[in-house]
Amino acid sequence: MTFELVGAASEVAKGTAISVELDGVDIAVVHADDDNFYAVRDECSHAAVPLSEGEVEGCLLECWLHGSRFDLRTGEPSGPPAFSPVATFPVEIRDGDIYVSTTPSNGVNP
Repeated sequence: MTFELVGAASEVAKGTAISVELDGVDIAVVHADDDNFYAVRDECSHAAVPLSEGEVEGCLLECWLHGSRFDLRTGEPSGPPAFSPVATFPVEIRDGDIYVSTTPSNGVNP
């Protein structure tokens, strides 16, 4: 599994998300309220809008357009209007830097 450098962990404040492009895929990198970093496909499965522009609440990322919330650990939506999960990607923190794999960890095609 290949991991790519995204940036310094210190540059992503707790409770926020950034958008990065890795291998042609937009990925939201999230510093969740549990102090862990997560990476999910940066596109709502209900409407094609960036999830990175939404709100982080605990381990959920909320789509700003219609309010779908996705579990950052599994990619699963917590309820309508989204019914399909988003791809999740493994994250590693190495020497204060965030690395994200380009291979989905939950089997959802990005």
